[in-house]
Amino acid sequence: MNFFDNNKLYNPEFANHGYIQVYTGDGKGKTTASLGLAVRALGRGWKVLIVMFTKGGNDYGELIFFAQLCPELKDKVKIVQAGLDRIVYSSNISDNDKKQIQEGWEIAKTAIKNDEYQLIILDEANIAIDLNFIDINEMVDVLKNKPEDMEIVLTGRNAKKEIIDIAHLVSEIKPVKHYWDIGIGARKGIEF
Repeated sequence: MNFFDNNKLYNPEFANHGYIQVYTGDGKGKTTASLGLAVRALGRGWKVLIVMFTKGGNDYGELIFFAQLCPELKDKVKIVQAGLDRIVYSSNISDNDKKQIQEGWEIAKTAIKNDEYQLIILDEANIAIDLNFIDINEMVDVLKNKPEDMEIVLTGRNAKKEIIDIAHLVSEIKPVKHYWDIGIGARKGIEF
């Protein structure tokens, strides 16, 4: 049976298989979608790794939330921040940015190779690839060789064609209207 057979809404043959998901585009909500998936997986008892590329500091609502989980759930999730406490653009890249991202990537690769988690979220990995902090060919190779039952999610703008081609699910989030356009900045509890 083909996975994409539209005549079947559910096929147990594919239920325990892990896939590659990509949330990309210029719209708001890529990280939020992946973290919702993390909450769902934790609710089912899965072990979850979240590597936050290009994001450092502790002023993120999601970090506060995960730190307050009950011990049973807290033991099932690991969050790695692989970035400095600032927003990274192509115009302000530093050697420290590269170092932080490379360290996070090494942790992710080891976790994938060792089959340590059922869900791995590589938050802003598309940005790290786009800025040449993670080699696209290495990422593709790691994803192609992931454990069969592991789900991996990549978020961030500018997903490369090579990533989209091997992904099983790709969602492009497009902005239709955003309050930033009328001068409203990032708000605690909504954007961070």
